[in-house]
Parts: sequence; structure tokens; C-alpha cells
Amino acid sequence: MLTVGLLSPAELSQRLHGGLTLKTGPFAYRIHSTFPSVAAGLATLYADFQLEPEGGIADFHVHVQPVKGLRRWLGAQVEFRLDQHSPFLPLPADHAFALLEWGMNWCLASQANHYLLFHAAVLEKDGQCLVMPGDPGAGKSTLTAALMLSGWRLLSDEMAMVDRDDGRVTPLARPVSLKNQSIDVIRGFAPQAVLGEAARDTHKGTVSHLRPSAASVAGRARPARPTQLIFPRWRAGAPTQLTAVPKAQAFERLAGHAFNYSLLGRLGFELTASLIDASHCWDFSYSDLADGLAALEGLKS
Repeated sequence: MLTVGLLSPAELSQRLHGGLTLKTGPFAYRIHSTFPSVAAGLATLYADFQLEPEGGIADFHVHVQPVKGLRRWLGAQVEFRLDQHSPFLPLPADHAFALLEWGMNWCLASQANHYLLFHAAVLEKDGQCLVMPGDPGAGKSTLTAALMLSGWRLLSDEMAMVDRDDGRVTPLARPVSLKNQSIDVIRGFAPQAVLGEAARDTHKGTVSHLRPSAASVAGRARPARPTQLIFPRWRAGAPTQLTAVPKAQAFERLAGHAFNYSLLGRLGFELTASLIDASHCWDFSYSDLADGLAALEGLKS
């Protein structure tokens, strides 16, 4: 099996010029880019990921390329395209790899409607599967990164993909997106963690991505059945506390994090209801990361 890490820098750049087909979970992305930062980001963060044969079938054909036309006079800029469609405005050229990550997320959120999609992290360990929706600033990605670095298998940081046939979550195991203070928190928590180059002054502040663990990537073919639904919230000085959430309230809150709940209609309702019925539902507040991890380790089915 050929992986990104087996390519030399020259081979990786050459493949990106012609289109490199990267396998992430059930999807293959054909990535075209001439930006050295895209090649560097893939080499650092996707080293364990499988490459499809050149000329193989891809689900998404994406381009991260310099802007042409009049916009080039505004300074070096980069655009993301799915086929010939550009869903985002161009960004500064030094945001190229972050734009690729956001674009890959957009592809799933807008196209992968054979799954029920939630904006949530998913991790699994010893049969416990945590689904963690997160509002901006709630500390979801920091908690996700710390759990993964503590031995949990990462299925996803941004996108919980619930299979329409059996209700299990399909793994992606792509890099974890860390923002602002979370970057230093995770560096302090796990000095061995591998982070990519930071993109500064984005619309989310400073963004850096954390390499998924080798065990998480190796588990890319093993879906997991949710057992715990966690609504995390980091609060300065707050004690670590798990508070049970009534299932009717949890249903409403989880549905609010769905990308395609309404589109799926009755099936969206039934899949969400099944996930809630199978899970213990909690509000989770914490300020100390080590205490928070210990509390989640202690959850029982």
C-alpha cells in the first residue's frame, strides 16, 4: 500500500501538479496544487494515509491554486475549487493548506448526503464511542486532540458521518484543527505531538492542524456505534462536571448541529432518535484538561 509518507518531496510535488489521489475514510480526493505549503502540510499531517493509483477514481476533484486575473494584483492569493466551482472567496497565499482542509470539509458537508452529517468530533476506546458536538469556542477540538493523544481512536474532529443503514459512525481520522490558545495548550500537553505550520490572521485567528495518530489512521475501516453524547464547554476556573441532559433536549441540540437533517426528512429524524436512544447524554464543563480527561475515561455504558 502506497502512503503519502513513502513519497520523496519531489515525488509528492510532482504528483500534486498532476493530481494526487488521497484516500480519507470512504472518500478519495484528487488534489491539484502547485503550492509548496500544500505539499509540506500533506507530508507532515497525512504521512500514514493511503494514496490511490494515478488515474484512479476519485470522489472529489479539488484544486488549490494561485488566483489569476485581476485579483492577482491584490497580492498573492489562493483559491479552492471543486471541479470548476469556487465556494469561498480567495485567501492570502500563506493560507493554502488551511484552505485545503476547509475545502475538504465543505465537500463532505455539501455532497455526502448518503450519511447523516453532524458538526461533531467522534472518538472511540474500548467500545466507548463519544460524539461531541461543539459550538465555536467550546473547546471541542482541544478536548478531541487531548483524548486522541491519550490513546483514544479519532474518527473525526469536524464531521460525524452516521451511516444511514446501521447508525454507526464512519471514520475519517483527518487532522485536528486547533485554533489560537489551543495550539499552545496541546503543545504543552503532549510535546511529541506533530503540528503543521500555523496559518495566521485567518477568519478563525491562528490555525494549526494536528497529525492524527497512526492507530487512528489504521482504524479507518472500523466504524463505531455511539454510546455517549457529550456537549463540552471549557470555562476558566470551572470544576470538572458531567450533568445528565434529558434526551428530548439532547435531540433538539444535536439536530441543531446537523448539516443535512432537514434534507433527509423522516430518515434524518429516525437516525438522530436512534443515536440519542443508544447514548448517555451529558453537558460537560471543565477547565483543567487532565481532570476532564479522567472524567471521560470513567464513563460507563
